[in-house]
Amino acid sequence: MNDQLKKDEKNGDITEDELRSGTEDVQKATDNSIKEIDQMIADKEKDIMSV
Repeated sequence: MNDQLKKDEKNGDITEDELRSGTEDVQKATDNSIKEIDQMIADKEKDIMSV
């Protein structure tokens, strides 16, 4: 996604500010996904250890 944003900015389809904003949005989504996955792993570890 970031690569596409960079290409769009280079081609003049989006501004530098839009590139920065889009990149920040992608990073926030990535961070949230990592947190969710980490929580799923922790829950699964608890489940396995309780058996």
